[in-house]
Amino acid sequence: MIAPTDIIRLEAQAVVILDQTRLPSERVERECATVSELVIAIRELAVRGAPALGVAGAMGVALAASQAPDEPELFQRTVLAEAAILAASRPTAINLAVGVQTALEAVTGLWATPAAARSALVEAALAFHLAEVRRCEEIGRHGATLFTAHARICTICNAGALATGGYGTALGVIRRLHEEGLSPAVWVPETRPLLQGARLTAWELAQDGIAHHVIPDGAIASRFGLGLIDGVVVGADRIAANGDTANKVGTYGLAIMARHHGIPFYVAAPNTTIDPSTSTGAEIPIEERPRAEVAGVAGRLTVGDESPVVNPAFDVTPAALIDAIITEDGVLRAPFDFSA
Repeated sequence: MIAPTDIIRLEAQAVVILDQTRLPSERVERECATVSELVIAIRELAVRGAPALGVAGAMGVALAASQAPDEPELFQRTVLAEAAILAASRPTAINLAVGVQTALEAVTGLWATPAAARSALVEAALAFHLAEVRRCEEIGRHGATLFTAHARICTICNAGALATGGYGTALGVIRRLHEEGLSPAVWVPETRPLLQGARLTAWELAQDGIAHHVIPDGAIASRFGLGLIDGVVVGADRIAANGDTANKVGTYGLAIMARHHGIPFYVAAPNTTIDPSTSTGAEIPIEERPRAEVAGVAGRLTVGDESPVVNPAFDVTPAALIDAIITEDGVLRAPFDFSA
């Protein structure tokens, strides 16, 4: 398994990420020397996945502080402005804002002493990263109890180490089954248009020697129909107070297929993904991605200019279709209530 610090790490004057847009053909690190560069990397999906975005947010605040002026009032104003830009750089995943806010809480009462604030922010960012990895390890431990040996599991997109800064949520469950010698086998839908399943999840599974098959998104329903799937486990970008869950577009369809065929459908996510302030999935903002992601493949135009394109990055799965939500605290069954 790839090490957490190989996925994202905080250095003295930069946040360094493994550029996920270059995988699997190239393993290239991308150095973000300013918050603006980090925001661009986030928007371009060089770093992605809700928990990993939370880590990037916390580290980004520390980076902002390292470059802010020493005059206390200007220092505070600069860091807060950069933090706000970071938190808003992708709207759906709540973890990004949680990571930013967690970092800012570490400097309450320290704004008048920038040196102390900088040190506290570094410590907070590193602690947040470590805690996220530990949360995922616990999710894996709890989720593994839901499956038997040789389980055939479907997932979507990438909810592995790359998406979480280490270990994974949905893939954390699968990884734990593999570590326990239970030999899971994974169906990996491509996850168009950016192929995070084919490019990233398959790459992670291959690195760990976990059995898997990549399959076109449109073909996965046939696997349900043939009785070749025992369960579905997916990640999440935001979970509303009632359990409605936003995740990579296509997740809702998997939930419908699972329910029709009597297959359990599980969401795996840390508590940092739960947003008690959002009552239902209808309130979750859904990011619309650029037209070019759908209108072309490998630089070749596949959709004519005269044809409009719709490219939502996420969809919302109603809580009624979710059999359990796996967090670091355990397996939570419906009805869900995460209200504050």
